[in-house]
This record gives sequence, C-alpha cells and structure tokens, in this order.
Amino acid sequence: MEELANIPWNLIMPILVLQLILAVVALIDVIRNKRTNGPIIMWVLIILLVGTIGPILYFVFGRRQT
Repeated sequence: MEELANIPWNLIMPILVLQLILAVVALIDVIRNKRTNGPIIMWVLIILLVGTIGPILYFVFGRRQT
C-alpha cells in the first residue's frame, strides 16, 4: 500500500482521463455508427479490453468510410 503513495498521480491522472475520454468517444461512435469493418461486438471488446490502443485501432481500422 505504501507504493501507491509514492506514485506521481499529478503526472498519471491526465493520461488516465484522456484514455477514458477516448474510450467513451469510441464506444459512442461504435453504437451510433451501424456500419463498421467487422462485427460491432468485436470492436466494443477491443475498445474495452485493449486499453489505450483499442480505441485508436477502432478509429484507424474499424470505421467504415462512407
């Protein structure tokens, strides 16, 4: 428990907030956009389970260009 007190939270917290915002925006886009490259459930799982790279992968490869 003492290790948690030594973590520089003022440096880590903005990164965590940005990761959360990116994941939420990607999930909203998946839900609203019915046309994706691949199954929607696959992209939801990738966004939620892969961390920071998951939403980026969705925006690069998952969105179908109209």
